[in-house]
Amino acid sequence: MTYEIGESAGRVWQYLNEHPGSTCDHINKDLKLDTRLLFMSLGWLAREDKLAFEGEGKKTKLSQIVSDSLEGQMHMISFTCVVERENLRSNGRKKTSVVVLGGGFAGVYAALQLEKKFARESNVEVTLISEDNFMLFTPMLPEIPSSSIEAKHIVSPLRAFFRKVKFQNKEVQSIDFGRRVVIAAHCAACELNELRFDYLVLALGSQTNFRGIPGLADHAFPMKTLSDAMMLRNHIIDVFEHADLQDEALMRERMLTFVVAGGGFAGVETVAELKDFAVAAQSFYRNVRPEEVRVLLVHSGARVLPEISHSLADYALKRLVEKGVEVRLNTRVTSASAGWIELDGKERISTNTLVWTAGVKPSDLLTTLGCPLTKRGAISVNEYLEVPECPGVWALGDCASVPDRRTGRPYPPTAQNAIRQGALVARNIAACLRNEPKKPFSYRPLGVLACLGRRSAVAEIWRFKFSGFFAWWLWRTIYLFKLPGLERKLRVAMDWTLDLFFRRDIVLLKVSTKKAQRKIPLIVPESAAVLAQGRSN
Repeated sequence: MTYEIGESAGRVWQYLNEHPGSTCDHINKDLKLDTRLLFMSLGWLAREDKLAFEGEGKKTKLSQIVSDSLEGQMHMISFTCVVERENLRSNGRKKTSVVVLGGGFAGVYAALQLEKKFARESNVEVTLISEDNFMLFTPMLPEIPSSSIEAKHIVSPLRAFFRKVKFQNKEVQSIDFGRRVVIAAHCAACELNELRFDYLVLALGSQTNFRGIPGLADHAFPMKTLSDAMMLRNHIIDVFEHADLQDEALMRERMLTFVVAGGGFAGVETVAELKDFAVAAQSFYRNVRPEEVRVLLVHSGARVLPEISHSLADYALKRLVEKGVEVRLNTRVTSASAGWIELDGKERISTNTLVWTAGVKPSDLLTTLGCPLTKRGAISVNEYLEVPECPGVWALGDCASVPDRRTGRPYPPTAQNAIRQGALVARNIAACLRNEPKKPFSYRPLGVLACLGRRSAVAEIWRFKFSGFFAWWLWRTIYLFKLPGLERKLRVAMDWTLDLFFRRDIVLLKVSTKKAQRKIPLIVPESAAVLAQGRSN
């Protein structure tokens, strides 16, 4: 009898490997085993815990079910034998692991599409790793320092996006392509963990590039992250608080001079919002006169907003000048300190506030991977967004140089391109797993928009050009609909509505962490003569 059970169990085991998902009736019919011998065979297999049981929505060890089956109840239940992949001694199949690095537009939309592609496939596991547990809606970031929008209203928790995708709030430390593992940790105090991958999506985004300019990294305010925007807002309010208490004219002038470096979308939108906020905030401070508030935009190019048409760029420049912004074109910041900046190596401007928007670069982690990089530090990929030298590795967004087959130049690292690249990467990974042809990336942007502050903007959509109030309405309408989540849309719409009727909020939120503190020296090491020289310049 033992021999018969062992022989039957072997036949059942071979059948289950060849016909996964078979039911009890299938096994009994195809192998021509009597019910009693079948159950005894399955019980013999269950002693090694290689099989599990699914019936009536429950999953238990088969060994627990066999005892009930011998009492005559088992023949009434149709069940599925599930092979535990991790415990198979031969012909074992592990889940395909797809790991996405980065919680920006590219990474999040890649993970969302991967979740849709493999919604009904349990053999594919998708994991998203990001050092922030939220996605920042960057088009609205310049409105945070100006108090037009509450900071938390333009961020969405990443865990709320997904049902099947696993999320890990970690910072990636390194990637081992040889062992195909990602090494990451939640924080400096946590231990490093390894995560295996079969397919890896690099969407690590970008970081501020200070271009090696002396003093810039220590004294300039970047505008890249939510914490950057909140820190700048607190700094501006704190400057006004200091200036209201300061009697010395030169000191107050230095405090009330605000400089934004960079004439692209980020710089123009930031300087416009900063000017609106400075004008609104000044009305709260009796000792600060409107003519003392000075706002400058410094740009190394010949015109602002080089990404749009000349006519719209000229309109934007005219509108900024009308608002009272001093615009310096063909001018570069060559050094900076706590109390001044230097332009073109010869002119000094006394200021406590330099906002740097004149450059970003891909994540420094890319330099450790051994992949071919472009001059700006991005990974060179093919038209399918694959890294040619690294099978199963894909790159997109700010950290990738994606060739445009129409122009021969790389696609600009914009949010529009990042979202479409994320969707394409998910499609191509699914194509690889299903042995289907891959699709090359090709996309033509719908248009560009730039806000110029209160009730003014420029827009170029499908080659149609708009400016002024209608463009401003378009900007708000389009980006409001693109903002993820109904709750966030309602909150931002309420913020904008209140901004129409009430003055900007000047509450100073002091953060106690050392990293977030910025001290504004009332007395800097420069002499009064140097300050006077900066004033004359």
